[in-house]
Amino acid sequence: ALTVRFITRRFIGDYDPTLEMIYRHMAVIDGEMVHFEILDTAGQEDSLQIEEKIKWGDGFAVVYSVTDRCSFDEVMRLCFLINHIHSSPKRSSGGEQPPVVIVANKKDLEFDRMVSTEDGENLSKALKLPFYEIS
Repeated sequence: ALTVRFITRRFIGDYDPTLEMIYRHMAVIDGEMVHFEILDTAGQEDSLQIEEKIKWGDGFAVVYSVTDRCSFDEVMRLCFLINHIHSSPKRSSGGEQPPVVIVANKKDLEFDRMVSTEDGENLSKALKLPFYEIS
């Protein structure tokens, strides 16, 4: 839903979260035309699939739901994998880390909340990554 919102500027509430999609989009960022290829994962991957997808990416939004504690618990593992894979000497980028941001989604669902804003902020501070809580 976040990816579709970014591309279309509309909220689409009806979608299949188990489908993996690659979206292509162009946008002007800081006065420069940027071509995006966004891999919206289904979150159903095994370890090898996750590693291949992390190798594919140049930047990451690690998204969890504030209504799903298990998705929050995956954030640290995914950030560790991103760091580990992109710091590998086999990568041609010279070990430079890609941009990573932690995003807490569904902040409007206060009555279903299982992860506090403070939990997200503390994790982002521990990982030294930017944090946003959105709806």
